[in-house]
Amino acid sequence: MSTRSRALTWDPTTAIEALAAADAALWIWTPAEDQIRFTGATRPLGLGPLAPQCSGAAFTALALPQDRALADRLLKPQAEGTEIAVRLRMRGCETCLWRGVWLEDGLRAAGIVALETKFAGADRDTLTGLLDRRTFLVRVAETLGTAGDYEMVVADLDRLRRLNEALGHERADLVLSALGSRLSAAFSEDCIPARIGEDEFAVLVRRGGSGASGSERLREALEQPLRLAGFDIYPTLSIGAVTAEGGPDAPDAAELLRRVELAVEQAKQAGRGGAAAYGRALESDSLSRLALEADLRNAFVRGEIEPFYQPIVNLGTGAVAGFEALARWRHPRRGLVPPDEFLTLADEMGLMNELGLLMMTQAARQLAEWLQRHPGAGRLFCSVNLSVGEIERAHLVEDVARIIKEAGLPRGALKLEVTEGDIMRDTARAAEVLKALREAGASLALDDFGTGFSSLSYLAKLPFDTLKIDRYFVLTMDKDEGSAKIVKSVVNLGRDLALEVVAEGVENAVLAKLLLDDGCHYGQGFGYAPALPAQEAEVYLNESLADGAAPIKARSV
Repeated sequence: MSTRSRALTWDPTTAIEALAAADAALWIWTPAEDQIRFTGATRPLGLGPLAPQCSGAAFTALALPQDRALADRLLKPQAEGTEIAVRLRMRGCETCLWRGVWLEDGLRAAGIVALETKFAGADRDTLTGLLDRRTFLVRVAETLGTAGDYEMVVADLDRLRRLNEALGHERADLVLSALGSRLSAAFSEDCIPARIGEDEFAVLVRRGGSGASGSERLREALEQPLRLAGFDIYPTLSIGAVTAEGGPDAPDAAELLRRVELAVEQAKQAGRGGAAAYGRALESDSLSRLALEADLRNAFVRGEIEPFYQPIVNLGTGAVAGFEALARWRHPRRGLVPPDEFLTLADEMGLMNELGLLMMTQAARQLAEWLQRHPGAGRLFCSVNLSVGEIERAHLVEDVARIIKEAGLPRGALKLEVTEGDIMRDTARAAEVLKALREAGASLALDDFGTGFSSLSYLAKLPFDTLKIDRYFVLTMDKDEGSAKIVKSVVNLGRDLALEVVAEGVENAVLAKLLLDDGCHYGQGFGYAPALPAQEAEVYLNESLADGAAPIKARSV
């Protein structure tokens, strides 16, 4: 070994000197030997009477009476890899923070102990100054050791991603910082507020009295408007709560947090600003969701996801002009799973690109078969929705070109529907992709037009051939003058830009007649037919060809 290497080598004396300078000590606990050993600055930590080693009973006896349950928890054997974080007060000493981990199949534990003041800031969230998740759990465990009724509340800030996109991360961080300050000010010192995730705040409060609950106090404190960068921001929270009884049989802090986060997920399903309390039913819901996630992954392999086809009708001639392919899941036990349920799940699981590719492939093959079997149907087309963000997927254009070629479809027969939101995120890039898709043989529709905030100047530059009017405006156009004007304006805009216009939500013949009077080209909705399995859709097409027009309900049921 070189002279330089020897100079940089740690020896036991150097390590002990470093620990003493930091008022810290190393500890090793071996339950089988009933022995805990210390190395380092034991005296400043109140461990002088125990050093260099002692029994578990001696260690517990030196802790303050109110902290002995925590000392016992530190000594209790755990599975390998389980982390230890305990705040203990030994007699005649300040509070110390014990951190460590269980090793060797739980045969021993080892770690470091230091005065809590030496770790100042290490247990804090740097943005808000609140406790971080790990320290929050430690404090909760300590508090629940004392008898009493408690409530843990977790609040999830709605639409943080939207704030990041609109304001930028630095300004969105100012919102989080302000909310942290409000949370800290809203609760007394005997409560435990924390920031436990990017957009999650938590607090443990002691219940009692006739005052407002922890959930109500938290919402009142945080759902106040903020003025930032010239904008008025109105935060909304999805809140979950769970109650617990402290004492020897108190639930584990991490388990309590798991329960309350189940309640938060339940609250989110109610929409922005929702609230829910933990109950046993949430456990079965959560397990059902896990099972459904596993089933959904397997559904792609087993071929349970299939397109259903909703007719799109030429309002002038009554002929079926095409179909929109909509994903449906035939679950082997549950039957047809509601689209809103499994599409949301697929999005959360990152399966939307895979779903989009599956839908394009199956719809293209089906359309090719129909065109071959029904030459009298004319230039039949089939629309497929691109999911949010799919326009940015690598190899999208190559996949579309391959699918069209393999199915042998004529140009424009496969129509891809894109939302305004996807276009507006990066208009220049979207224009390039849309142009490439058009060159690959697809036609393009702008879906739900009128519900977003896109610039009309961009619309004139993008290679769309179809506008789709959102169903809300169509459904209400016979009762609401504003909706009727919006529909007429979109139809006129489409005509001026040489675009075809499809109206969704055509529920009856009255709406179809109003749309035809406005000059709208196509209609789609339950007035003609819902989304149908491929076989039933072909029967509908056959009947329409035989009758000369697609049937439509005289009025809504």
